[in-house]
Order: sequence, then C-alpha cells, then structure tokens
Amino acid sequence: MIKKMLLSAFLSLFIIAMFCRIASAEPPVDITVSAAISLKNAFEEIGKIYESQNKGIKVMFNFGASGDLMMQIKGGAPVDVFASAALKDMDELDNAGFVLKDTRVNFATNSLVLITPMSSKIALVSFDDLKKAEVKKIAVGNPKTVPVGRYTEETFQYFKVSDMIKEKLVFAENVRQVLDYVARGEVDAGVVYSTDAMVKQQEVRIVVTTPEASHKPVVYPIAVVKSTKNEKAAKAFLSLVTSEEGRKILSKYGFKTAGQSK
Repeated sequence: MIKKMLLSAFLSLFIIAMFCRIASAEPPVDITVSAAISLKNAFEEIGKIYESQNKGIKVMFNFGASGDLMMQIKGGAPVDVFASAALKDMDELDNAGFVLKDTRVNFATNSLVLITPMSSKIALVSFDDLKKAEVKKIAVGNPKTVPVGRYTEETFQYFKVSDMIKEKLVFAENVRQVLDYVARGEVDAGVVYSTDAMVKQQEVRIVVTTPEASHKPVVYPIAVVKSTKNEKAAKAFLSLVTSEEGRKILSKYGFKTAGQSK
C-alpha cells in the first residue's frame, strides 16, 4: 500500500515537473535575414554557427539585390536583419526610420573586378579593351537596384568607356547573375565583386581589379530592422557577424574588415 502511494506521488510530481518545464520553455524562434547576394556563402556558414550557438532559433535567409531587399522592407516585409552591399540602400532605410537605433554597423568591404569566361580567346587586360570589336556582350548589374551596377557604372565613367560600350551591356538583376552569365560563356566579360569571382574561380578569369579611385568604396552595413519582433535574437546574429569568429569567416570568403562606424 505504501509503495503504491509513493509511486503515485512520484508520478504526480513527475507530471507536474514536466508540465512546468513545457510551460516555461521558450517557443521556437525564426529570424529572417535579408542580405546582399554577394554575402550568400559567408552568411550561410555564419548562420549554421549561429543556430548551433542559439538552440531553438532558426535563421531564414533572403538573398538578393540590395535595392530590391530594401524596397521589400519598406513595403512591410517581416525582416529582422538587413545587410546591404552599399551604404546607399541602408541610408535610405535609416533615413526613413526603418533601422533600429544604435544597431547599424559597417562590417565588411569588397573590391570590384573585371572577369571573362575561362574559355575565352579574347585578349583582355584592361577596361579599355572592352571597346574591342570582338567583345560583343558585357554583363553588369542593373544600376537602378544593384549596388555592383552602380559601382560598375562609376568605373566605366572613370575609364571613359561608357559611351563606346553602352550598346554591349547586358543587365542582370544581381551580381551572381552577372557571374553566371560569364561562367557559362553567354557574355564576353562582366564586372563582379572579387568575392564572387572566387566562387567560380575554375570557370572565370580575373582580368583586372579596379583601382579604389574608380568608384565609391564597396562597404557592407548591417542593422536590425526596427519592426523586428525578435530583437534579442536579431542582435545576437549581428553580434556574431561582427565578432572575431564572424570576421574570420568573412575573410575566408575574401571580404575585408570595415571600420565599425556608420
């Protein structure tokens, strides 16, 4: 009889303890990170580390052209963190009140390169060579929505080739599309970030790296979006990106560290 009473009491306590544990457990959280597509490989690796360090939180990535991502956020898309490939897109969000105060950080920089298909027989050594008759198609980002397109436009103006090559331009909606066009040999040349060229280094050849003076600095800012419903989790992701561990991963994919100011 006593054994039965003890067993009953033990079971009751066990059920109560399990109920309390379930009731007190935090519900699973998803955070959405909208990021420039040039960050894809580095951020996916950072995302795996983040999830391993933050059990119960899953990172959902939305990669694309910075301008398109910025417009999505302004349109009310449920985004927790935004990382852009240019200051311009972050500035527009910030000025419109979409950025959570004191979370914005410049975390990486990049460089611009002229590339050709690895199989190309056209002799290119400079941007001036894009004027050659053999060069029929040049892939570039759309400057209206893609930061790499704006940097490319500035570079063409710097080398004074804009007018001579404007009919050859094939506009892409993001930098990885430019990379794909070149890698598949669908165009004769293209302009991408050096980090993107690394992704397909067996398929594309870097002709030349642009001088810093030829375009605005390629700076990547990141910030928590003001409308986030997961502020703590979003800030934790931003902290990982800007940590020593995050910087090592970014460096592994060719990015350089930026200053920590706006």
